Amino acid sequence: MNFRMMKSMKKMLLVACVAMCTVLNLYADNDRIITFAQIPAAAQATVNQYFDASTIAYVKLDNEFIGKKYEVRFNDGKEIEFESDGSLHKIDCKYTAVPDALVPEMVRKQVVASFPQAFIVEWGKDDLGWKAELNNQLEIKFNRSLKMIGIDD
Repeated sequence: MNFRMMKSMKKMLLVACVAMCTVLNLYADNDRIITFAQIPAAAQATVNQYFDASTIAYVKLDNEFIGKKYEVRFNDGKEIEFESDGSLHKIDCKYTAVPDALVPEMVRKQVVASFPQAFIVEWGKDDLGWKAELNNQLEIKFNRSLKMIGIDD
């Protein structure tokens, strides 16, 4: 390769990187406030069954690069994130227990057996599976099969 060709390829690579960063930036900052009625029916049903929908502070649509997520924030700070199909992604009840029905029974049993005085205040998807945060500040990681694989404090 000659010098001109290498210089030209570097410029093309730089332009491609800048273009890609611009496109990613446009997708990353595309959140907007929506109404509760605009989230999927499954998500509405979860909120109505386990929480007081009249205490919702706001509902946000989070347009991610791949797919959408919905965030429901309550006046007391509780937060629930849903996938685009309305399935639960993460729930953070801050200082109160996550409703039992929203945490798989297998996970609840493992937590009770290992930490009988604690309860789950946060439950959701993680990179490798799932994670639960307890009221004693421990974070427990579970694989996709819901088997406990680690503890972090």
